Amino acid sequence: MSGALSIKTQVRDSTFSGSGENAAIVTPSYAEDFERCELLCETVDRYVTGASKHYILVAGNDVRRFRALEGTRRVVVDERDLLPSFLHSLPDPLSLFRRRIWMSTRTAPLRGWHVQQLRRIAVAEKVPEAALVYCDSDVAFLKPFDLSAFWRDGALRLYRRDGLPAGDDHAEWVANAGRALGLPTSPTMPRDYVSTVIAWRRETVVSMIRHIESCHDRHWVETVAARRRFSECMLYGRYVDEVLAGYGHFHDASQFCRIYWSGPGLDERGLRDLIASMQPEQVAIGVQSFTGTDLEPLRRLLG
Repeated sequence: MSGALSIKTQVRDSTFSGSGENAAIVTPSYAEDFERCELLCETVDRYVTGASKHYILVAGNDVRRFRALEGTRRVVVDERDLLPSFLHSLPDPLSLFRRRIWMSTRTAPLRGWHVQQLRRIAVAEKVPEAALVYCDSDVAFLKPFDLSAFWRDGALRLYRRDGLPAGDDHAEWVANAGRALGLPTSPTMPRDYVSTVIAWRRETVVSMIRHIESCHDRHWVETVAARRRFSECMLYGRYVDEVLAGYGHFHDASQFCRIYWSGPGLDERGLRDLIASMQPEQVAIGVQSFTGTDLEPLRRLLG
């Protein structure tokens, strides 16, 4: 913990810039989600304003396919330009070589969902925008939305909800975030920071990386990936609230995206019901790809 105070002081003493025009959308994706990512891009172009760039973060073997989505403000980023060279992506024999596994002598074997989280953190050291708006590739925007909604008097909106959902991995994510950040594994007031269409301050992510490395004297990826159940959202949220005391942020428990996390695949009627259940502040829906929901009914509904 010797470096924690100096990093906190450094962040507090820095000048936070911030406007909706100085923001980028960040989407980690992979080949099996290409069509969903394509639909996201179409709806971003139709409805979202205030983004200088849309970065799509993919594995090296997926770059060529995703190049088709690039444009004036959309850039495909190879994970090899983000992650340390000690991580090696290989075909996974357990999936009959359809998916990838990331091997290293410094971490346990990592799956795609682990590496997507690491990319979200790593990209902050490579891009210039003040705010990074994270949007999963299985999200679709349905209403006009300007990214200035994340800013309030120079502070950035941090999604936070008191308490944790029961019966899932949140408690372990909280504990592992605490270990990585040099904080208690069981905070006095557990909070949930996990959602999509959320924003992080780029410079705060960079300071979080430095904080983790100062706590453990090794590369941050080694520390974060030391345990398989981790959450990048929990890391960032606990860092902001418990290391920086919320500096540079304001809290909001409402979600911009109506999310269908789990359950059977939705047909057109189910999708209509999901859209009808959106709250007034919600501008997008997210239907997790592993539910098996067919994209065609959603495309028809979006026109």
